[in-house]
Amino acid sequence: MSDDPDVDDLQRRMTGAVEVLKQEFSGLRTGRASASLLEHVKVDAYGAAMPLNQVSTINVPEPRLITVQVWDKGMVRAVEKTIRDSGLGLNPSADGQLIRVPIPELTEERRGELAKVAGRYAEHARVAVRNVRRDGMETLKKMEKAGEMSKDDHKVWSDEIQEMTDETIKRIDDAVTGKQKEILQV
Repeated sequence: MSDDPDVDDLQRRMTGAVEVLKQEFSGLRTGRASASLLEHVKVDAYGAAMPLNQVSTINVPEPRLITVQVWDKGMVRAVEKTIRDSGLGLNPSADGQLIRVPIPELTEERRGELAKVAGRYAEHARVAVRNVRRDGMETLKKMEKAGEMSKDDHKVWSDEIQEMTDETIKRIDDAVTGKQKEILQV
């Protein structure tokens, strides 16, 4: 080991937790059409579960409509069924190789549920960040115990890791607040 812990790795892992959170948020409905809403949907195609964007083109021609242009005519029924069964509360209709997916208005109850889901996603991200902090702190303790770091250095690095953690948690809190506001907006 070197004289200082791998802070860049800790920062990368914390940033990764925020990126995963933002990706999860993109799958949450807000009442507006978004191509990212269907990004996580996987369809059984050619003997494998493939992301929808690998068997079709997803467009948003209107604020309340998503269109899915399926490339293979034989896949239209499977794509339509997969979207219907995705748990997103969508009811697609096929017209040849084009599938129209109207985005219904969210009820107040559904908005509340989605806001709670966003909160759960954020809590998972906070836990991931705290786990990264714990790993960093354990590394500092081991380095100090092995004589590779003084108590003063341990305190300095410990404070830096805590500051990094606090900044990342604040980014998560800001992201979830924004997403919840977006979901609850009528």
